[in-house]
Amino acid sequence: MATPTPPSLEPGLSSLLGVFAHPDDESLLAGGVLAQHAAGGARTAIVTATWAPDSPRATELADALTVLNAGTPRMLGYRDARNEASAPEQPRWCDVDLDEAIAQVVSHIRQFRPEVVVTHDALGQLTGHPDHRRTHQVTLLAVEAAAVAQLHPEAGEPWQTSALYTATHPHSGVGDLGPLLQRVGKTLLSVPDSYATATVDVSAWLDQKWNAICSHRSQVESERPLPGLLSRLDGDSRARILSTEYFTRLRAAPQAPGVQKLSP
Repeated sequence: MATPTPPSLEPGLSSLLGVFAHPDDESLLAGGVLAQHAAGGARTAIVTATWAPDSPRATELADALTVLNAGTPRMLGYRDARNEASAPEQPRWCDVDLDEAIAQVVSHIRQFRPEVVVTHDALGQLTGHPDHRRTHQVTLLAVEAAAVAQLHPEAGEPWQTSALYTATHPHSGVGDLGPLLQRVGKTLLSVPDSYATATVDVSAWLDQKWNAICSHRSQVESERPLPGLLSRLDGDSRARILSTEYFTRLRAAPQAPGVQKLSP
């Protein structure tokens, strides 16, 4: 069987930095795209906002990133809004000073120098987790700040990202995932189909994506987290949920100089 040609989020883009709230978000939301880019020889990496670097979930994250060929964890080490044990000595990510949070992400953007940044959407994904929403807010501001030399000069030389994408779920793409979450009392937030400007078939990397999700063993063994819910599905149902990843492109690089009016 011929090896499928990897699709891409956009022609000419390669290196990819994901900025996500929790360990396992990277595998669930963009595991296929991460595997796809790495398979094409692109550099990939993940910044994770919550959980201490010496916690058990940090080890799980390292295992997942190994599966996805996405380097080693870059953990900011803040506390999960809903789990005090995640980083007991640290403030909650959703409470930390905004400028401090932006500076941390700017530092990773300038170190890694990605062409593409991927993060959560404004809804905070299907469940609207406050850490997801905070990560969306911080990443949008950090991508802009990373390109401006006068902002956070201590974080390194400025870097202009070419594209910023938010992982999302359009109404028509919820499918089997909706009932799965509703059975355990979770919310279901999705966006109009027109908001999903990139629909990526990651079926060629499905096994790799699923193995990365399974690396988050504490979540697979629990009843309510999505990895645990997915682990109890039959293979066909799980494949339908995980084989497509949806993204919304937000403008990152500025327009060419000389524009004399604002236009859509």
